[in-house]
Amino acid sequence: MTARARKMPAEGFPLRTVSRTMIRNCWWSMWLGLSLLLLVASSAAQTCQSAADMEAATRTALETTAKRYFEMAAHGDTASLKQNAIPSLAGGFAGVEAAVKDNQASLTGAQATVRPPFLLSADGPQPLPHGEFLCGVFGREGQTKDSAVFVLNNLPPGKYAVTVLDVSGGGASAVTLTLVLQQIGADWKLGGFYAKASQTTGHDAAWFVQRARDFKAKSQMHNASLYYLQAIALSTPVDFMSTLATDKLYDEAKSTQTADLPANGNAVDISAGGKTYHMTEVFPLAVGKDLDVVVKYQSPDISDSARTFQDNTALIKALVAKFPEFREAFGGVVARAVDPSGHDYGTLLAMKDIK
Repeated sequence: MTARARKMPAEGFPLRTVSRTMIRNCWWSMWLGLSLLLLVASSAAQTCQSAADMEAATRTALETTAKRYFEMAAHGDTASLKQNAIPSLAGGFAGVEAAVKDNQASLTGAQATVRPPFLLSADGPQPLPHGEFLCGVFGREGQTKDSAVFVLNNLPPGKYAVTVLDVSGGGASAVTLTLVLQQIGADWKLGGFYAKASQTTGHDAAWFVQRARDFKAKSQMHNASLYYLQAIALSTPVDFMSTLATDKLYDEAKSTQTADLPANGNAVDISAGGKTYHMTEVFPLAVGKDLDVVVKYQSPDISDSARTFQDNTALIKALVAKFPEFREAFGGVVARAVDPSGHDYGTLLAMKDIK
């Protein structure tokens, strides 16, 4: 089975975010290098308040606005969402419209509970090249149960809020809906819309954590590491947010990391059929009812689909031959050849068909 990989539409705020690993590394490098007092003093351009710190009227306004936008999405009213969006988002609203449509079954008829919001302020005349927002109380060991870290790049000056809603009871699976709001005058306008399933293949983060621990106990470190990645992905509503829960999972997952799989931007080579493949990413991905493992690698040219299919197939077989434990943890393997322009060609093989 072959398919060209589809780039997922942007679902919200028109700025570049960073990976969860970068958030984690960013926080710990700050913590180890500076005292909290000095860090706060040096971060005057960006501040953050948790729900406990903000005025009651502000918190109420944020929660009310978040529920109102949720109701619009639940009714498929993207026209009203667009009318209430900040200009830069309204000018390119297709991603939000697609996100609402893709999650309509989960939103329709569902109930939403708003988590305590966060209030972010970006000061100065220019966008923040690299905004790091530490929200709530932090202890000597890092985050606490009510804190969060947000890392946002190229954030224009302004006052923002991050509101997370737990949505359940609809016609499909539960989701978390994260809305980024920006204050325009007296109103809170929509700046970002991120919907994310709370489960993968019918399982939540806690299930993947336990499975990761089981794999670790059997010395299947590659399976364990990838299952920890899936647990972390399910534990945070958006990629640019880090919490105490995700920090603990990062700490727990460290002992399962191996040097023979790419991680943290480091590529790894694997040989198959007399060729060397430069693997850049390996990660889990739900495909239908299965959890598959995806491997991305560099390719000089993917225009010849028959040849690229052969390369993908050879890499898949080599990967499973090198890591036979994958047969126990995943339903299949997807290889994606990525050319210098960023276009890719993907091939999926079910695990039972990998000989």
